[in-house]
Amino acid sequence: MPHRPSFLWLCLATVAHTGLCAEARVEFSRDIRPVLASKCYSCHGPDADKRKAGLRLDVRADAVKKAIKPGKPEASDLWKRLMSHDTDEVMPPPSSPKQLIDSERDLLRRWIAQGAEYQEHWAFKPIRRPVVPASESGNPIDAFIQAELNKRSLQPAPEADPVTLIRRVTLDLTGLPPAPEEVRVFTAGWKSAPSAGMRHLLYLEMVERLLASPNFGERWGRHWLDMARYADSSGFLGDTLRPNAWRYRDWVIHAVNRDLPFDQFTIEQIAGDLLPDPTREQIHATGFHRNAALNTEAGLDKEEARFQNLADRVNTTGRVWMGLTIGCAQCHTHKYDPITIRDYYSFYAFFDNTVDQDEPAAKAPALAEVSRDRRQTYVHMAGDYTRRGPDVVPASLTSLPPMQRQTQSEPTRLDLARWLVSPEHPLTSRVAVNHVWSKLFGTGLVRTPDDFGAAGEPPSHPELLDFLAAEFMRQGWSRKQLIKLIVTSATYRQSSAHRGDMVEIDPLNRLLSRQNRLRLDAEILRDAALLTSGMLTRSIGGPSFRPPLPEDVFEVGRSSNWQASPGAERYRRSLYIITLRSVLYPLLTTFDAPDAIDACVRRERSNTPLQALAMMNDGVFVEAAQSLALRIMRESPRATLPRLSKLFQSVLNREPRDEELSRLTAFYAEQKARVTSSGREALNVLGHAGGSLSGLDQIEAATITALARVLMNLDEFINRE
Repeated sequence: MPHRPSFLWLCLATVAHTGLCAEARVEFSRDIRPVLASKCYSCHGPDADKRKAGLRLDVRADAVKKAIKPGKPEASDLWKRLMSHDTDEVMPPPSSPKQLIDSERDLLRRWIAQGAEYQEHWAFKPIRRPVVPASESGNPIDAFIQAELNKRSLQPAPEADPVTLIRRVTLDLTGLPPAPEEVRVFTAGWKSAPSAGMRHLLYLEMVERLLASPNFGERWGRHWLDMARYADSSGFLGDTLRPNAWRYRDWVIHAVNRDLPFDQFTIEQIAGDLLPDPTREQIHATGFHRNAALNTEAGLDKEEARFQNLADRVNTTGRVWMGLTIGCAQCHTHKYDPITIRDYYSFYAFFDNTVDQDEPAAKAPALAEVSRDRRQTYVHMAGDYTRRGPDVVPASLTSLPPMQRQTQSEPTRLDLARWLVSPEHPLTSRVAVNHVWSKLFGTGLVRTPDDFGAAGEPPSHPELLDFLAAEFMRQGWSRKQLIKLIVTSATYRQSSAHRGDMVEIDPLNRLLSRQNRLRLDAEILRDAALLTSGMLTRSIGGPSFRPPLPEDVFEVGRSSNWQASPGAERYRRSLYIITLRSVLYPLLTTFDAPDAIDACVRRERSNTPLQALAMMNDGVFVEAAQSLALRIMRESPRATLPRLSKLFQSVLNREPRDEELSRLTAFYAEQKARVTSSGREALNVLGHAGGSLSGLDQIEAATITALARVLMNLDEFINRE
């Protein structure tokens, strides 16, 4: 009889074979499209004018007809060209800066062998609410995250401690650290809560309070103003002041605070002037596209400047609402995505008959539609405003669901706005929830928030993204309800502590087995220092103010007539600092604030020596340390330990551990001895703040100021855990 393998051996072999097959399966959207998009589409993609040899690889029918034999890589011209050693035959050609690597060639070979299947790009598919995975959690976000972790036999991180939680969620929702009393009450309630359910209710109450805070609109309004490229001047060499630009900024703050549904938020900014009997606020909303930089120099070509301004409106609308690099089609058909140059100028046509005007009552920058002598829009060949191609009419992108017009006449910006937020549109809701997610985790489910196209990255959790997009619309496009769902999830509440077990598996924490530790945004860092010191002026809205600036700032640009705002006004939140494009506030740019030239959908985060120098020496932080020292002296007993403990809690929102208090006490003694022995020179650290103090109190204030400067430079203050 022939030898028969044991039953156990057969089982093991089957499992092993199945695992290899599962691992070897190549998925077009995940594995192949990114390779083709980055290495091949520039010559063999959607752009017919740039296409080489008539070969198109982004459409399966064309690719199979000319270059691919499904199931037979060795018989496929594509594979032969990829493996050729002939410099005249090999693809990509040697002159291309985007060469394939061996792993990419292997993926392409396996994909062809498996049948060369194509898939519709994920971002262009209709949004369908997926089934929530089975989970013990009451929050659907956790169910989706846990399902992915289970595939890798991973567990989420434990919940963060109560001090970290209240500091995290308060900074994320209001852009300000919690007050010491708020921390004390929350942590006391947390410790006395008899169950996890009670602690969750306590946390939920805090979230509701933060969402209702007027500071919520300031924090989340700032996120939107980045994308709106908001500034108080026109830019370019003249950099003309826009004295009423702040009215748009205030509209955003109030719209966010009253939770204006995102669909209406969109409609009013793109076409508020076209609504029936628009209110003054709806007119102010159209300032979105008046925020763009505008060249007002004498002698410029006005038609060229107008063309560039309208192109900015098209490109910004595409990036902010649809996450598409539509601007790539300004000169030629998009090399990676199905956007033709005709699509681009049909979209451009929605803005071609707009005129910039000021809303009469408040002089707020606004848009209006020309009613007579309307322009005919045409394709600008090669993106040249002087070269007229075919005529076009306003129309949506042909690769997306068609626009439903309200009338039989030519579609308007109002039709465009309603199309963007229609339930059939596959991008707007996905892009919007991705923006929100990125602000709460440091990066979006899609890491390329302004490129949901073929060259962008696919989502880390596609079903979760679609669930949130569907839920966002189901909840009436409520920003607050979406944020509440996210911040009450166990995923958001995880500890951000480093996990050694994830270094190899998930070094970028895309699976979210912990929270992400984030450096505070520039504005929030300044605001936190002012609030901690007791200096923050908390008035909301109104004209922008001018902080003190060093004279050497004005060696560039023309804005040399700078008068710092008086008194407490200069201590308002950073959101209200005047943004002159030629004289950006150096402290904010040092910490990666955007320059307001283009829409900023994702801020960079850096950690540089210049930032450390700014934290130690910039006038804002020096003055904050001085003010904090005086505050500690006023509000605490003269005894050293209570003062040091209160100082520590004021800056870091928690009580010092024994070893920390011990080190702080030793440093206090060291600094006090230095100040005492150095005489008047050591008291210079107090600036004007020490003028009303006696000799001994001046020494104490100078000592505590030194300690405050150290604590404000700790990572724990500069970062959100």
